[in-house]
Amino acid sequence: MEAENQTYVLEFILLGLSENIGMQPLLFGLFLSMYLVTFIGNMLIILAIISDSHLHTPMYFFLSNLSFTDICFTSTIVPKMLQNIQRGIKIITFENCLTQMYFFILFGQLDNSFLTVMAYDRFVAICCLLYYTVIMNTRFCGLLLLTSWLLNVLFSLLECLMVLRLSFCTELEMPHFFCELNQVIRRACSDTFLKDLVMYFIVGLPDVIPFTGILYSYYKIISSILRISTTEGKYKAFSTCASHLSIVTLFYGTGLGVYLSSATTKNSRANAIASVMYTVVTPMLNPFIYSLKNKDIKQALKKLRNIIYIKRYFQVYKSAQSSNTRRS
Repeated sequence: MEAENQTYVLEFILLGLSENIGMQPLLFGLFLSMYLVTFIGNMLIILAIISDSHLHTPMYFFLSNLSFTDICFTSTIVPKMLQNIQRGIKIITFENCLTQMYFFILFGQLDNSFLTVMAYDRFVAICCLLYYTVIMNTRFCGLLLLTSWLLNVLFSLLECLMVLRLSFCTELEMPHFFCELNQVIRRACSDTFLKDLVMYFIVGLPDVIPFTGILYSYYKIISSILRISTTEGKYKAFSTCASHLSIVTLFYGTGLGVYLSSATTKNSRANAIASVMYTVVTPMLNPFIYSLKNKDIKQALKKLRNIIYIKRYFQVYKSAQSSNTRRS
């Protein structure tokens, strides 16, 4: 496309999940509740892991990072959506849209990376148990964390730079509640080759590689579990990765369902509603999955609750003592 025919877009119009004015208070209350549950639930997981020395292991180290990225992942979308509903604003500038898209891609891909690293951790714990502490040492875990951040920061930046290469025309309305990458690319009027290149590069590479690593890890895990002679031994080995497998199924199942539905249907509003599953619901359910299926997390949460109660008791006691001193 010639340079003079390109149009620089100053703003997009986010139509949201519903244009019905009467639905806006309900949507505001629903998403505010889900966001608060997501934030508090994941924060409790992080605090429980930090406060309990028994959970200072590679698996829980990466779980705490996964909870942190879930908070950030949801925070890139929901607060802006709530602000738009409250103020009745549908317009988002191109710069803000690109910024939201960058952090959405970054934290989404970090979720992918941490789920892959956690799958590798379970693979080492089950298939190479004798060498677990040697392989998953503190230095190696820190290196995995740093590598995940660096690669995803650079990759997210590259994806946004590729979007900047696109030109946009007059169709600025998006039937979505945030600047979702596919929706932005569809609004571009660049040549088909460039759009397809961006789409395949963005959707394919960052999702296929981590998912392949997870599949391979669980293939080796299941093969090792099947070689265990006793039923009790099989159950014990499988229970160590049941929570992680549940989160992987939920995360990839909902995300894959949204992208497959977007490829087969032209109803963009239905795709936006389906996107709520992996952008809001999945991060909200992750703390419940780990707290309900993991005894260590349950015990850590109880200890955290007791610590909070003790601190509150001493605060009340000190305030009572100071008030008595003032009276005397």
